[in-house]
Amino acid sequence: MKYKDYYKILGVERTTGEDEIKKAYRKLARKYHPDVSKEANAKEKFQEVSEAYETLRDKEKRAAYDSLGSHRPGQDFRPPPDWFDRFGSGRQEDLRDTDLSDLFEQMGIFGRAGTRRGGFGRNVPIAGENYEAPVRITLEEAARGTEREFQIDGKTLRARIPKGAIDGQRLRLRGKGGPGMNGGPAGDIYLQIVLEPHPLFKARGHDLEIEVPITPWEAALGAQVDIPTLESRVTMKVPAGSQTGQKLRLAGKGLPKPGGGAGDLYAVLTIMVPPSPTEQEKKLYEGLRDASRFDPRVRFKS
Repeated sequence: MKYKDYYKILGVERTTGEDEIKKAYRKLARKYHPDVSKEANAKEKFQEVSEAYETLRDKEKRAAYDSLGSHRPGQDFRPPPDWFDRFGSGRQEDLRDTDLSDLFEQMGIFGRAGTRRGGFGRNVPIAGENYEAPVRITLEEAARGTEREFQIDGKTLRARIPKGAIDGQRLRLRGKGGPGMNGGPAGDIYLQIVLEPHPLFKARGHDLEIEVPITPWEAALGAQVDIPTLESRVTMKVPAGSQTGQKLRLAGKGLPKPGGGAGDLYAVLTIMVPPSPTEQEKKLYEGLRDASRFDPRVRFKS
C-alpha cells in the first residue's frame, strides 16, 4: 500500500487546527472544482484534495491516519501491528492492492460517512471566498457615518460605514464575497477601517485626545479656555496648579458608540512660555523667580 501525505496535499502542517484545515480545503476545492476549474488535472486534484479533507476533518479519522506514521508520498508501507485492533475490525487485511482510502473503508471509518472512493467531496457544499478591503475615512466621516464605493473581484459595491467606526474595526458585508459551490453559501467581504490622520485629534478607540497649549499663568492660576470638538467649540476649566501632560476629561465629546452614547475627549495640557519674551515679561518672570520658594528639582538634592 502506498502512502499519501494528506497534510502535504492540503498544504498544512500536522499540527494545524480544524479551522485552518477547512480554510485550506475550501481554497483548493475552489481552485480545482471540475465544474469551474480550467486546470488540466482539475478532476484528479479535486478528488485528491477532497479525499485528504474527508480524512482530516473528522477527529477519529484523523487519529487513525496519524497513527499510520509519516512516510514519503508514494512509499510502500504497512500499518503498525496494533492499528487494526485500535481502529479496524481486528483482522489484518491483505493490503497488496489496497489504496489508502480503501483501507479506511474496510475498517469501517469512511463507510460510516457513506462515501466511496472516487466520490469524495463532489457534493460537499463549499462556501464562497471571503475578501478583505481597506477603507480609509476621515475622523469627521467616522463621527457622522459615510458611504464608500469600491471594487472587488470585478464587482462594484457600495457600503454604508456606520457612525462611530473606529480605526482597525472590521465591518462584515454578509454574502457579498465569492459565490459558493454545491449549494454552499456565498462568502463575505470584510471592510478594514483605517482612520486618516487628523490635524488636531488622535483617536483611541471611541475616545479622542487633543493637545491644548496653555500659558504659565493659566496653569498656575487656573483659567477658562475654549477648545474645539468634532461638533463645536466648548469652554473648559483649567484648574489652578495644572501641569504639562495632565489630562482633562470632557465626557461624551468623543466618537459615537454603536449602542448609544459616545466616547470622551481628553485635553492634554502643554504649558507654553513666550518664545521671545519682552523686557517687561522678563522682569515679571524674574520677580516671580525671586519671590517664589517653589523648586521642582528638590528631589534631586541630597
